[in-house]
Amino acid sequence: MYDSIVIGAGIGGSVIARELAERGKEKVLVIEKKDHIGGNCYDENDEYGILIHKYGPHIFHTNNERVFEYLSRYTEWYEFGHKVVADVKGQLIPVPFNLNTLHMVYDQETADRLEKKLVEAYGMESRVPILELMNHEDKDIQSIADYVYKNIFLEYTMKQWGQKPEEIDPSVTGRVPVLISYDDRYFQDRYQGVPKEGFTPMFDKMLDHPGIDLVLKKDAGELIEIRDGHIFYLGEEFKGKVIYTGPIDELFGCRFGRQPYRSLDFVFENHKTDDYQGHSVINYTVSEDYTRITEFKHLTGQTLPGSTTIVKEYPMSYSGAEGQIPYYAIINEENLALYEKYKNLTENLEKFYLLGRLAEYKYYNIDAMADRALTLADSMIG
Repeated sequence: MYDSIVIGAGIGGSVIARELAERGKEKVLVIEKKDHIGGNCYDENDEYGILIHKYGPHIFHTNNERVFEYLSRYTEWYEFGHKVVADVKGQLIPVPFNLNTLHMVYDQETADRLEKKLVEAYGMESRVPILELMNHEDKDIQSIADYVYKNIFLEYTMKQWGQKPEEIDPSVTGRVPVLISYDDRYFQDRYQGVPKEGFTPMFDKMLDHPGIDLVLKKDAGELIEIRDGHIFYLGEEFKGKVIYTGPIDELFGCRFGRQPYRSLDFVFENHKTDDYQGHSVINYTVSEDYTRITEFKHLTGQTLPGSTTIVKEYPMSYSGAEGQIPYYAIINEENLALYEKYKNLTENLEKFYLLGRLAEYKYYNIDAMADRALTLADSMIG
């Protein structure tokens, strides 16, 4: 009945399902465990009429022309430059730490001197990882790194990952840069914003194709079985392609142990005011048990007088308990070795593909995930 089965209706699964159905002329079945499409990008109106992101804030940003044009087939955009501030001992400062931040936390003379040294060492508009600054030979530049490390990076990282900073993989710490620029935006990509009507309508349009059948609230394990190097669908051997976007350990019953992740607990609050915090996102780097507060109306441009909804994010370990979601892979040698053991179990499966942050045990932004799915579709379709 089907040429391909896609497990998971997040960004990766939805993009490749559409490509296989439209460009590949295939009949595609999409199986989704949740009761909705869109994965963690899913958004909906809460009981107060505020459009919220159920799984935390998602902002699309990219320099990838192909990805932008592709997603623009399914949505118009509410364009805005996403800005984030950190609450450091009661002072709100822009993050990533940039030249505006520099002039807020140092006196004028000191800030001018430090700015000159940063520009001479790295050049304007550069992004320098915090650990690189810490290892610089100039003591003044080291002092900037020390401020960022203690006030923005250290305690926030420990909250977010439940680890000491030196235990974090460099690929993670590299995402915490100092920006040598007066650009306060969190991202400097050419295209930034959110779908004008929301992420969920974008996914609705993407999956709206006569070649796609969608099944919600169904664990793929109830329909798909891997046995003796073969894939079975509803008890019969399936000869088509299978694209798997779920947790790779759960695909094999966690036989080698559960793949470690960090999870999040979201606490939503509605407040009877036009504006709660004046910013889309405030990070709490040295105080509070939560890492950040998001106020959704600043993300979506929605206007609804007298009401606003926020969400506080509390990091936690992922145990696989009911309702918990694996968000961030914990990248280290031990965990990558465990991943390879699971990946090796798929090597002898014909026409079986791993796609996405859970299946590949790595972090993807929205644009990178869409690009990965498009590239995989290219190779499969020819």
